[in-house]
Amino acid sequence: MFSAVWCRRTDELVDGPNAVLMSTAVLDRWEERLQDIFDGRPYDMLDAALTDTISKFPLDIKPFRGMIEGMRMDTTRFRYDNFQELYLYCYYVAGTVGLMSVPVMEIAAESEASAQSIYNAALYLGIGNQLTNILRDVGEDALRGRVYLPQDELAQFGLCGQDVFARKVTDGWREFMKEQITRARFYFDLAEEGASKLEKASRWPV
Repeated sequence: MFSAVWCRRTDELVDGPNAVLMSTAVLDRWEERLQDIFDGRPYDMLDAALTDTISKFPLDIKPFRGMIEGMRMDTTRFRYDNFQELYLYCYYVAGTVGLMSVPVMEIAAESEASAQSIYNAALYLGIGNQLTNILRDVGEDALRGRVYLPQDELAQFGLCGQDVFARKVTDGWREFMKEQITRARFYFDLAEEGASKLEKASRWPV
């Protein structure tokens, strides 16, 4: 799916081998290039593949723009005070991927669920995935000076960002992580019902 290829290329602007060259100007140019893709003016073969997908499915440019906004956040923010802020980040970098995917995967013709409920489920799947990625990559992100865990919730367990950098595994840390895992599972549970409303060929990949 060429929207997924575009997402990977966008993510690599911030996390790829050339990330040291990243700037808001690069993202601005990438967003202009996105508009060109939607306007039928692709720059290269991968752009052309996405332009072809756009011609065949009712893709909206808004989630694509949203993902670029998430990349902008990644160039300026390295900590999040609370879950409300973290949720917004997760929405931009991963929830948008779910929203891009629904038009291509297609809602089953026999589904009686509202389109909005299925888009919401796709959004929640993206949120759950990103929360899981954050928990998986705590150590790696800390080496890059990043702590994506909610600061106020760390404090509730007697923890702070410095504890994350120090990689201290305490009883408080274990209890904190259990709470975070529970939250990620909650979003996966919200998403699960939506998968059954997609076309049969799309359900298994989800």
